[in-house]
Amino acid sequence: MSIQCEVKSVESLACNTYRILLQPKQQVDFKAGQYLLAVMGEKDKRAFSIASSPCRSGELELHIGAADHNPYAMEVVEAMRQAMEGGRAFDVEAPLGDAWLREDSNQPLLLIAGGTGFSYVRSLLDNCLSRGMKQPIFVYWGGRDECQLYAHDELVALAAKHANLTYVPVVESAPPAWQGKVGNVLEAVNDDFVSLSSYDIYICGRFEMAGAAREQFTAEKGADRERMYADAYAFI
Repeated sequence: MSIQCEVKSVESLACNTYRILLQPKQQVDFKAGQYLLAVMGEKDKRAFSIASSPCRSGELELHIGAADHNPYAMEVVEAMRQAMEGGRAFDVEAPLGDAWLREDSNQPLLLIAGGTGFSYVRSLLDNCLSRGMKQPIFVYWGGRDECQLYAHDELVALAAKHANLTYVPVVESAPPAWQGKVGNVLEAVNDDFVSLSSYDIYICGRFEMAGAAREQFTAEKGADRERMYADAYAFI
């Protein structure tokens, strides 16, 4: 469905990551974990996870990693900034994607994000916590360095507040005082779990990461392929 949105704000977070708030001009009924397409042209539509949860207000929040060498994302940030400054609407298509939260499941949850793939995990997590889900929730967030984990403090605070939430940050390059894990986020999961047979697993990151997770976790940790969810799986 094509929807016109007012661009409410374009805010720089950290490490070339931007938070964008869109106010749709009509109600958007979406599920936690779905995505939208930013319409740059008739045949140019670019996918971004919706970081906000459907349990919140009508705003749509995006987290876009837009380094200078990534024109796919940076051009969208600039187009939305120009729309905001010019008072023009920006068109999106939503909702899309099948990797949404299965709210009828009582299984423990493993949420895995690479970089700005956290936007997907954020929607899932916010929805779970706001609904008072009691099953264990594990969030593993990987990045090149600490700067990429732009919501680290927020997640630390949430884990301190919710006894069923465990947050594990993973970076490839760590400062001396780093309190999380160092290395690859999938390796961290492999190290920490003997079995994943009872888990619903949600993943967002590069396609190769999602593919590797499915192969490793089903072969080595007993994960149920049918209970692993990622938008990437519709394409690989």
